[in-house]
Amino acid sequence: MIALGIESTAHTFGVGIVKKNGKILANVKETYKSMGLVPRELFDHHCKKAALIIKEAFIKANLKFEDIDLISFSQGPGIGNALIVGATIARLISLKYNIPLVPVNHCLAHILIGKKLTNCKDPIVIYASGANTQIIGYENKRYRIYGETLDIGIGNLLDMFGRALGIKFPAGPELSKIYYKAKNYIDLPYTVKGMDFAFSGLYTAAINKINRVNKEDLIFSLLHNAFAMLTEVAERALSHSEKKELLVAGGVCCSKPLQEMLAEMCKERKIRLCIPPNDVLVDNGTMIAYAGFFSKPVPIEKSKIKPKQRIDEI
Repeated sequence: MIALGIESTAHTFGVGIVKKNGKILANVKETYKSMGLVPRELFDHHCKKAALIIKEAFIKANLKFEDIDLISFSQGPGIGNALIVGATIARLISLKYNIPLVPVNHCLAHILIGKKLTNCKDPIVIYASGANTQIIGYENKRYRIYGETLDIGIGNLLDMFGRALGIKFPAGPELSKIYYKAKNYIDLPYTVKGMDFAFSGLYTAAINKINRVNKEDLIFSLLHNAFAMLTEVAERALSHSEKKELLVAGGVCCSKPLQEMLAEMCKERKIRLCIPPNDVLVDNGTMIAYAGFFSKPVPIEKSKIKPKQRIDEI
């Protein structure tokens, strides 16, 4: 079986074509680049890029629409204006070529492709992206959220802080490079409440120190605290669940400083750290295509987008 997947939850419009055994035939994407995400502009960007990206994916895979056995799309969570583009195109293709249509949870797709590509069996998952930051595990045939952000996502923290420093979106990659240039730690808030964490206080405190302290030191300190919060709660979830694998998912997990911190923790606890390739850590259509094999097709009228959908609801 071959699946076509369309990703459009936020800044990325991506198309992936994947076999049921996990073999990736095409993974094409275009990212909206700006100092922030404006829903109307996201809608326009995805509409303009969609046809070209779909065409390029089929050229790379050397396939036609008639070769596709199912089509899946990101149902949620995400920005409504962006989600509707992918959903509408998927419905159109489904109707025109009589291909089964499968709505997919974006977070679950990250986890499923990550498990497949790293041969990970039963992990605790750190899901860290723009608006989503959660520690997740699988228990009693359902995904459970052990802990999550109480305010903003860690990706939003990095992008907002980067914007204040004049760094273009997405700011994470540039901040991670500057992280290694620091010489001193600057005291900033560290907020872990039980199994949950909060980033808004860290952001506000860091913003108030801009132009008052060394920029490299400030960037290091903000990233260090934010990543340490994730590491602490993930370690606690590993201890509670007695699981022996830690899987990372989401674009923020491309950060080398975060990966190094997690690697040190996992080494001490004798936990296997599972890190998928960067091109599937970030948003992409490949993961949406692969996740389609794990869900049932739905009629068009039941394929509504769900911008606030949670993994523990499905």
